[in-house]
Amino acid sequence: MNLIDKTPEQLANESARVECLGMTFESDDARRAYFLGKLREKLQDTEFRKIEGFPLGSDEDILRLSDPPYYTACPNPFIAEFIAHHGKPYDPNTPYHREPFAVDVSEGKNDPIYKLHSYHTKVPYKSISHFIDHFTEPGDLVLDVFAGSGMTGVAASLAGRIPICIDLSPICGFINHNYLVPDARRALPGVESIIRTLEEKHRDGIVTLVNGKQAHIQFGVWSDIVYCPDCSHEVVFWGNGVEIQTGKMHKEFGCPHCGAAISSLTCQKVHESYFDAVLAAPAERIKRELVLINHEAIDGRREKDPDEQDVRIAGEYESRLPAGLPTPRELIRGDMYRSGYHFGMTHVHQFFDARVLCIACDVREALVGAYGNYGLFVFTSLLNRLTRMNRFIPTKNGSGVVGPFSGTLYMPPLQVEREPIAYLRDKVPTHRKCARMLATQHYIVSTQSATAVSQIPDDSIDYVFIDPPFGANLMYSELNFLNEYWLGVFTNAEPEAIQNSTQHKDLDSYRQLMTRALHEIYRVLKPGRWVTIEFHNSNNSVWQAIQTALWQAGLVIADVRVLDRRKITMLQGTHANIAKQDLVISAYRPNGGLEERFKLDAGTEAGVWDFIRTHLTQLPVFVADDGKAQVVVERQNYLLFDRMVAFHVQRGFSVPASAAEFYAGLEQRFPVRDGMYFMSDQVAEYDRKRMTVSEVLQLDLFVTDESSAIQWLKQQLTKKPQTFQDMHPQFMREIGGWAKHEKALELSDLLEQNFLRYDGKGDVPSQIHSYLSTDFREMRNLTKDDPDLQNKAKDRWYVPDPNKAGDLEKLRERTLLREFEDYRQSAQRKLKVFRLEAVRAGFRRAWQDRDYQTIIEVANKIPDAVLQEDPKLLMWYDQAVTRMGGN
Repeated sequence: MNLIDKTPEQLANESARVECLGMTFESDDARRAYFLGKLREKLQDTEFRKIEGFPLGSDEDILRLSDPPYYTACPNPFIAEFIAHHGKPYDPNTPYHREPFAVDVSEGKNDPIYKLHSYHTKVPYKSISHFIDHFTEPGDLVLDVFAGSGMTGVAASLAGRIPICIDLSPICGFINHNYLVPDARRALPGVESIIRTLEEKHRDGIVTLVNGKQAHIQFGVWSDIVYCPDCSHEVVFWGNGVEIQTGKMHKEFGCPHCGAAISSLTCQKVHESYFDAVLAAPAERIKRELVLINHEAIDGRREKDPDEQDVRIAGEYESRLPAGLPTPRELIRGDMYRSGYHFGMTHVHQFFDARVLCIACDVREALVGAYGNYGLFVFTSLLNRLTRMNRFIPTKNGSGVVGPFSGTLYMPPLQVEREPIAYLRDKVPTHRKCARMLATQHYIVSTQSATAVSQIPDDSIDYVFIDPPFGANLMYSELNFLNEYWLGVFTNAEPEAIQNSTQHKDLDSYRQLMTRALHEIYRVLKPGRWVTIEFHNSNNSVWQAIQTALWQAGLVIADVRVLDRRKITMLQGTHANIAKQDLVISAYRPNGGLEERFKLDAGTEAGVWDFIRTHLTQLPVFVADDGKAQVVVERQNYLLFDRMVAFHVQRGFSVPASAAEFYAGLEQRFPVRDGMYFMSDQVAEYDRKRMTVSEVLQLDLFVTDESSAIQWLKQQLTKKPQTFQDMHPQFMREIGGWAKHEKALELSDLLEQNFLRYDGKGDVPSQIHSYLSTDFREMRNLTKDDPDLQNKAKDRWYVPDPNKAGDLEKLRERTLLREFEDYRQSAQRKLKVFRLEAVRAGFRRAWQDRDYQTIIEVANKIPDAVLQEDPKLLMWYDQAVTRMGGN
């Protein structure tokens, strides 16, 4: 039964018997009082306050927000006890096996729970539910250390799992808690009376006269005023820079006074002086004008031009001091701050119109008075649409209120002044729908950094889902500051995992912070269990940073796919554009058996194949979409080699097999189908399912450097052995995106160093014979030594059999190492153009020889951007620095 359906008698009876962490309390108030006392004691502990990410705020504000042991607005000291009470100890003898969730997921956002409270980035909880259902069982512990919007907690709770939600931001912890707390006040009983009282108190400020009758204001629109660069007259942007009837924004518009062209982007805005009642001091701001009123009408909503009374009432609120407004707080002048459209904005309250601020403070006081902290949650759910950042775009069919630009603090030239009481009335049905849908039993929320979750014991978590920060995508602490102002507790940004120039955090700082967070995930995750990472950033270097952080933490990537039903189009995501779609990375912590065996077999051939066998069992066997099979890229030889190398290097061991030896070993030990390798018991399943589809979709490759060029050539020659003349025109079209630092290689060089050419003598190689026999009817019955077949096959290049490719690979490696030696001895401080494959080969050889100094010296000659964007180079370099005793 949901909370909204329960009678007061039922709720009263339940409140009389409260079980919590093995203890019984007379009431829920008694439970809260007991644990608040424990938390108050803990706050006096100086060591406790040193936990990374401890928020900025007074003890009283932290205690006021907290509802221990389930939620604390600081690091939660009850997590270990909670896990001991609700978790299942790790038992290596308990069978557990899951493949990655190899299905592209698409879920809409038109859901009451999704829309209940805004956040800068949010994965629909229904999308997350697919992963939780796949990787876990009811009662399992699901962890999210970047809990943000609260959707992981909701998904876990609705699936009968137990969520553990952690975030650095106090507003995020607060959101998570209020999505999960089993509070009868979620249904907002009596809110209609509260709304009527608020409307009566602010009657003059929320109505407008229409034909002599009062009509409730829904919102007003304010327009910036700009200067004409020629005549210096003031020009209202509304009606000039934007067409009122169509909403079309003009890049340039004519001055109504002199006709001169005014640029919408570069025009100078008019400034004015005013008295800030909150600061009790004179201040400056961009001058604006009230230009439109949207109001309720019998047949819906209508618009009117503001009259003198509308303008006068809006002006009167300028002199009022909002009751109950928190102490004024200066803005963070960080990466989101812009001196242009933020002119004169020094404090948080200036993001709100004066009338909105006065009414909103009364709304907040009434909601908190009636519903406690859940009332404060209702209030913060309104804030996103109450700031001056809300945009107004006129449309042909009427007004168009558009929310703020997501992930920014942008101040538009046409700003919406939303009436808070009317917006509260609009929000009530959503809260009540959610009250029927949400019914959590056990959960815990903590406010701290993901880089140090020491309260969580080792090997205790069943599954992890995270949607972490991605480089410079979003400046969370700056964006959350506006909401946290109303809580009184603020983000400690020191361990915030972002790229931010104001915080002096570059890409490497971000990668190091993410590596520490993923190290913690590795530590607390049970061996053999999974972590899912959602990734959305169009910057390739950030994608590389995430991959590098994963392997540095000891986690192994098993699958990458998209969240919108389109398959990933890059082999590895290393070379271009993979990150332009929302991706889902599935990675696992190797099970204890492998780790223990590896300690004995590390650096030996046995260790190599033990890892590969274990890894193959973790990969999807068969993936199909629309009646066509998809290539599982992680089953291809070069990616298996990369994962094996990373597994060795991350654990500090030499790699006992070259690429050629590894590829030959794969061929000897594992069945291969469509370029993918399988365990013996998997290949039968693949063959059976392969018969149900028409074809296997090949991956689309982007040729940007030598490595991707080789993979592209391999794909082409596997399908069709060809001559140089056949391939050259297409190759020239493919290399248009060649990286500027990458040494340009001729097609002839790539072919000679990586593939074989039939010279027309002796038996025709089986690869060519198979193709010709299939595509040319007249060739089908010819033997391999037939002159006609030999003539047709002459000069065709083909992919060598892995068992026979060793000599070719060794020749190529010698060539690469010679070039690497040239780079090492070069007097150039920075290499502008070089062969990336040569650097990779050189680093690999230097690692084998324990020549860490050479790795560091050559790495210092490579442009930083190249080093940061190549996970292989970064892997060798970071490990070399560690071995040399660097930071």
